[in-house]
Amino acid sequence: MERDYRAAVLAGAGQKHRIETVRSAPLGAKDVLVRVRAAGLCHTDLEVIDGSLRVPMPVVLGHEAAGIVEAVGGEVEHVVPGDHVVLSWNPRCGHCFYCDRDLPILCAQYLANGPKALQFDGRPRAFRADGEQLHALMFLGAFGEFCIVDGQQAVPIDREMPFDRACLLGCAVMTGVGAARNIAHIEPGACVLVIGCGAVGLAALQGARLAGAGTVFAVDLRDEKLSLAKSLGAVPLHGERDDVLAAVRGATDGRGADVVLESAGAPSAFRLTTEAVRPGGEVVWLGKLDVERDVGFRWGSLMQEKRIRRSSYGGAEPARDFPWLARAYLDAQLALDPLISRRITLDELDDGFAALRNGETIRSVVMFP
Repeated sequence: MERDYRAAVLAGAGQKHRIETVRSAPLGAKDVLVRVRAAGLCHTDLEVIDGSLRVPMPVVLGHEAAGIVEAVGGEVEHVVPGDHVVLSWNPRCGHCFYCDRDLPILCAQYLANGPKALQFDGRPRAFRADGEQLHALMFLGAFGEFCIVDGQQAVPIDREMPFDRACLLGCAVMTGVGAARNIAHIEPGACVLVIGCGAVGLAALQGARLAGAGTVFAVDLRDEKLSLAKSLGAVPLHGERDDVLAAVRGATDGRGADVVLESAGAPSAFRLTTEAVRPGGEVVWLGKLDVERDVGFRWGSLMQEKRIRRSSYGGAEPARDFPWLARAYLDAQLALDPLISRRITLDELDDGFAALRNGETIRSVVMFP
């Protein structure tokens, strides 16, 4: 079944999106056609626009989305048309070296086909009106009215979950909450430092609280984000006006934070993580820079049995974690409403990314009818 629909097409780094009528490919046996209802604007999308993350063009961005199943391929059994789903950007083959070791983020097929910016089987699922194939960021391409995904990427959730909040579960919230609950080892009463109070950082500090942390410090350079972090239970620290190291050490008899979760994506933030964590403590890096950029550290800050780990998706098991996150929101254990700064239309996409680039928003969400 082919379908014509509107999508935002990026033809090259530094350019504006064009809203075009595109056509979907016929549905494969393992495919799910999703009517997108909400899609968040993430920094990873912005990296493609600005050129620090290089993918084939033309491309449809958008990898943080929720919607309704429109149709399924013949081999798909876990969802049916009408189901509400959150989309995952980390499909897996299930049988490679890394999948066998429960590391789907390193799945061989995922890593091999990711740079192609097509779908998980390496083939396109959308085309321009003239027949030119369209690439899709992170196996999704959700800045359109529809997208086709591998069946495993469509995870059913409670129908009570609003789509604009549901979409956040697919990237920022999974990454942040998952880092605290699935990756870090946060013991009851632990001191946790979160650096960066964007969508991922605000999710991480909530994940730390859910994991039983005693004190959660939150660092940012914008007062409005620190106010939000405080409302979510963190002790706010301004990265330039406050002495972050003194505050954290003062709360821990001079040791430093038990766990540091970094989500700012800046060299100074990465350096701060290793200075602020206690001997034997744990650092989880969530933010990122251009892959060709160097970051320097004071050698002494890396000593004393400190553990440092990079995490891209919070140890996600989407079929397990997405429904749990949705239920946590519905049970008022997880605050998502404050993370949404703006709700916009597809035609306002470039304005939304300009606001994200300028640090004016936490999450803008494209709403589809």
